[in-house]
Amino acid sequence: MTATIALVDDDRNILTSVSIALQTEGFLTRVYADGDTALKALIDNPPDLAIFDIKMPRMDGLELLRRLREKSAIPVIFLTSKDDELDEALGLAMGADDYIAKPFSQRLLIARIKAILRRVEVVQQSAEGDAPVAGPLERGRLTMDPARHRTLWGGEPVTLTVTEFLILETLAQRSGIVKTRNQLMDAAYQDDIYVDDRTIDSHIKRLRRKFRQVDPDFDAIETLYGAGYRFSEE
Repeated sequence: MTATIALVDDDRNILTSVSIALQTEGFLTRVYADGDTALKALIDNPPDLAIFDIKMPRMDGLELLRRLREKSAIPVIFLTSKDDELDEALGLAMGADDYIAKPFSQRLLIARIKAILRRVEVVQQSAEGDAPVAGPLERGRLTMDPARHRTLWGGEPVTLTVTEFLILETLAQRSGIVKTRNQLMDAAYQDDIYVDDRTIDSHIKRLRRKFRQVDPDFDAIETLYGAGYRFSEE
């Protein structure tokens, strides 16, 4: 099935050029010039993936993501200005799956899109029984069910994006073993797609925040400074 990509940007030149590039790769595209217009459409008729510019009038990309995440977990890639490190970190902390700084290579953007869609496809195939999957992973109070893309902490559901799920699953599979940032990058971003350390750190912060909404005392994801992260069942 052909994937549909939604583009939300107030720059008509970017909408046009990226849309043409995606259509050349075989994707269907929908374009929106502002967050207000995009929000209802994204909720009522979700695409397979969305790309948001951060700086837009009326409703910026951060607010659009915040409101979208109340209703949907569709993958989102942020387009950011080159020097807006705070916006990048905040966007990832709010639940974006990836970000690309402007000016950007369309080839890189397409590679990132395809990588995320492949991860989503694996999860969907597992849920539909089209691919072999292991049973639920249980580590202390944590239960992860890859076939249903479902995560529980002490029996309470925790909603994770595909990227967050893969990072946590990698940590929990070998409880107590330290995973470097590079190992977590390999698990969440396959096909030699480069992301920097800040991306993984932001996803970890988001994971902790989500679990602490269920359990304020959550401390199962430990930071080993200079080494990486590990999951602890204790």
